[in-house]
Amino acid sequence: MPYMIQIDNKLISDDVVKEHFACDLNACKGACCIAGDGGAPLLKDELSQLEKAYPAVKHLLGEEAVKVIETEGLYVEDEEGHLSTPLLPNMGPCVYTIFDEKGFAWCAIEKMWKEGKVSWQKPISCHLYPIRVTELRSGDLALNYDRWSI
Repeated sequence: MPYMIQIDNKLISDDVVKEHFACDLNACKGACCIAGDGGAPLLKDELSQLEKAYPAVKHLLGEEAVKVIETEGLYVEDEEGHLSTPLLPNMGPCVYTIFDEKGFAWCAIEKMWKEGKVSWQKPISCHLYPIRVTELRSGDLALNYDRWSI
């Protein structure tokens, strides 16, 4: 039976402790940036970091991504109040996704961070993936292991 571990204001799924996982970009080619039913979850305190980073990453983004951001904003809020990055139309990639010469998906924010152009690496949910960090209405954080076919 699954259970949650509470540490301070964080609720951690037991899967986070029990499961072995590692990012293997050669295997998935960045699928977590391009597949799924929503963008990367964002914490409220990440919004100002996203606002600061956007001018440095905008030139890397495709025309369609910039149009989505100009229409929907740098982030979106769902009906439950959860914040996330916008997606390209028809459940496409995250708007901050860029591709390298091999066709692997990367985060434009992280690229600018590696080049020293921004001080924020990327959303914590992307950095920790497949652990998803969700901010609850209470202000507590929930950390869950995201299981899916990729």
